[in-house]
Amino acid sequence: MNNNSKPLLLDQPPQKWAFEGTQAFRAKQVRQWIYEREVLDFDEMTNLPANLRGELDKAWDLRPMEMARLQGSEDTTRKFLWRLRDGQYIESVLIPATPGNDGERASRMTLCVSSQVGCALACKFCASGLDGLKRNLSAGEILGQVLLARKEAGRRIDNLVFMGMGEPLANLPNLLPALDIILSPEGLGIGARHITLSTSGLVPRILELAKHPAQLRLAVSLHGADDETRSRIMPINERYPVAELLKACESFVKERRKIITFEYILINGVNDDLAQATLLAKQAKKLRAKINIIPYNKVEGLDWKRPNLKRIDAFRRRVEAGGAKVTMRMEKGHDIDAACGQLRLRQEKEQALENTSCKN
Repeated sequence: MNNNSKPLLLDQPPQKWAFEGTQAFRAKQVRQWIYEREVLDFDEMTNLPANLRGELDKAWDLRPMEMARLQGSEDTTRKFLWRLRDGQYIESVLIPATPGNDGERASRMTLCVSSQVGCALACKFCASGLDGLKRNLSAGEILGQVLLARKEAGRRIDNLVFMGMGEPLANLPNLLPALDIILSPEGLGIGARHITLSTSGLVPRILELAKHPAQLRLAVSLHGADDETRSRIMPINERYPVAELLKACESFVKERRKIITFEYILINGVNDDLAQATLLAKQAKKLRAKINIIPYNKVEGLDWKRPNLKRIDAFRRRVEAGGAKVTMRMEKGHDIDAACGQLRLRQEKEQALENTSCKN
C-alpha cells in the first residue's frame, strides 16, 4: 500500500506495542507522547533513552501523512489536504460551532474525517467519487487526521463526523479498530455520543454496526424519498432501494435505541419539490429520525445548483408540517472548496499539469 518500507505504528493498537529489549513502561511513554501530546517524532520523546529513540525510528514510521495544503475560511472553517505516505491525497475539515447553531457553544470543535481515498459509490452530487475509489485508509491514517488536526487547532476536538471522503461503512475492518482507540481513555478519549458515522445506505453494514457495543451515532444520506428520485442521485439505491434501507434503519433504531439522522442535500429541480418533502417527513416521523436539510454546495464539474432561498424555506416548512424534526445546515467553507473531494481533485489536476509541463 505504501512506498515507505517501515510499518506505521499507528496501525497497531497501543496494547499490542512491544518494543524488543525494552520494559513495558516504555510503550506507555510512547503512547502518552502520541495520544496525549500529539508528538509524532521519536526524537522529541525526551524521556526515552537516545539509543531507544534511534532504534524505534529505524523500525517504525510515526507519521501517516503530511499536510500538503491548508485553506482557512472567512467563517473560520479550515480544510486540510493531507499527502499520505504513498502519495495519495485525502481531506479533513475542521468546523467550529457558532452561537445559536443547534444550541452548541461557540467553543465546540468538530472534525470531518475521511475513511477512503476517493469513493466507489459515485453519488451524483459529490466530488469524492468523480475519480473513483483508490483504496481504503488504514486505522493509522484515520487516527492521524484527528491527531494532526487537533495539533493544528491547538485544542481538543469535541465531535467527529465521518462524512469526509469515502463511504465509512465500506471500510469497517479498518474503521472499527481506529474507533476503539478514539474511544479509549488511553487513546483519544472521545465519547461515542460525539461520533457520527455517515452512510450512503450499505444495508448489511448498517445491520452489522447495530451490533457494535459502542453507542455511535448514525447519519443516513437519503437525498431522495422515493426510488426514482434517489436512484437519480445515488446509484447505490439500485442495490439497496429505499424500502430496504428504511427497514435496516428501523432495525438499527430498535437495536441501539438511538435516534438516527437523515441527511438530505437539496438540489434545485431534482429533489426539492414539495411531494418529496411530504414523503420525507412521513418516513422520518415513523422512525423518529431527525432530518438535516443541506442546500447543495456547488461542485466544479457538476451542473446541479442550489435552490433559491424561497424554495429551500418552502421545503423545510413542508417537512416540519409533516411532524418531523428538522435542522438546516447551510454548509460552511464555500470559499475553500469545502465539499468533499474538491480540494483533492484540484491538487491532483495541478500536479498532473505540472508533471506534463516537466515532461515537455
